[in-house]
Amino acid sequence: MRILQLFAALMCLVGFAACGGGTKPSSQAAGDTVDFKYARLLHAVRHDGYTEVSISDPWHKGKVLHKYVLVPRGGSVPGNVPEGTVVRVPLQRVIPFSVVHAGLVMDLGRTETIVGLADVQYVRNPMLRRLCSEGKVADVGSSMSPAVERIMDAAPDAVLVSPFENSGGYGRLEETGVPVIECAEYMEPTALGRAEWMRFFGMLMGREASADSLFAVVDSSYGALKALAASAQTHPTVLMDKKTGSVWYVPGGRSTLGGMIADAGGVYPFGQNADAGSLALPFETVLEKAGEADVWAFRYSGNRPATYSSLKSEFHGYGQLKAVGTHKCFGCNVDETPFYEETPFRPDFLLADFIQMFHSEMTGLHGLRYFHPVAE
Repeated sequence: MRILQLFAALMCLVGFAACGGGTKPSSQAAGDTVDFKYARLLHAVRHDGYTEVSISDPWHKGKVLHKYVLVPRGGSVPGNVPEGTVVRVPLQRVIPFSVVHAGLVMDLGRTETIVGLADVQYVRNPMLRRLCSEGKVADVGSSMSPAVERIMDAAPDAVLVSPFENSGGYGRLEETGVPVIECAEYMEPTALGRAEWMRFFGMLMGREASADSLFAVVDSSYGALKALAASAQTHPTVLMDKKTGSVWYVPGGRSTLGGMIADAGGVYPFGQNADAGSLALPFETVLEKAGEADVWAFRYSGNRPATYSSLKSEFHGYGQLKAVGTHKCFGCNVDETPFYEETPFRPDFLLADFIQMFHSEMTGLHGLRYFHPVAE
């Protein structure tokens, strides 16, 4: 009998399909691959008793940034799970290090799970601001240098962080044993690819159906707006953002903003650049490359609306921009609008703004949400 059992086990490993779906002690075990339509950095496979999620390293082609094993809460961890950080789902206590991810957790109907937050000074959502002021959401300090003791006091199931190249790890945070979820969605090359990461958040938060439904809305809305922009008769050149200190940070040609300018029927002077992040350029380079741009759209922070006189007072070089002379400038006050909280996962909202800024002849898009014409 013992020999027969061993023989049966061996045949099951050799002829996996013939044994009706057994398991292997590695990530190569058969499973159902999750189909991501746009996201290029996410890979997920559902297995019996767990879901394996792999995040590609956006800075090193062919390498993996992190692997996670999502195991249903309350059950035991299967003995055959592959290597990776085990995360019990759905998460019940979470600490986002970014208002972007906190906003998505709220959109998925899991506000009550947020027990802490980093960089609370950037919160614009009224409900989240109230929870922070009442102490129901702990202030865990800066996302770049978090207060580990406060994080431990909040007893989270996981922390959500935004990784960056050559970060060197997360220091003491990694020593706590709390799973660190590396949310690299901002490195996706397309706006819809970034937005589709909400489906991964749905897996984490136990809201897969809600996340899939919300993404379907975003996908459909973005597609309709892109088709509308394709019918535009004009294609203005567009300059983004402002000078900060001694440099001007402009979106790279492969960034989500760079792609959205094209989707909105605009022409981006730095569109041929291959970077997915930002480019730090001297003003002279920006002036030479994009000084004749038809439209200038920038984000700023302040308690007063931007005006043409305030822009020229801020930096004399702005007066050399064509868009300043023609009064085709639009500003987004990030202190007054939920730009950073909404647009990463609702790129259709931002695309609608871009279309209206680039093509004034197009009507019926419900007005500008984030950007507004610079005042005289």
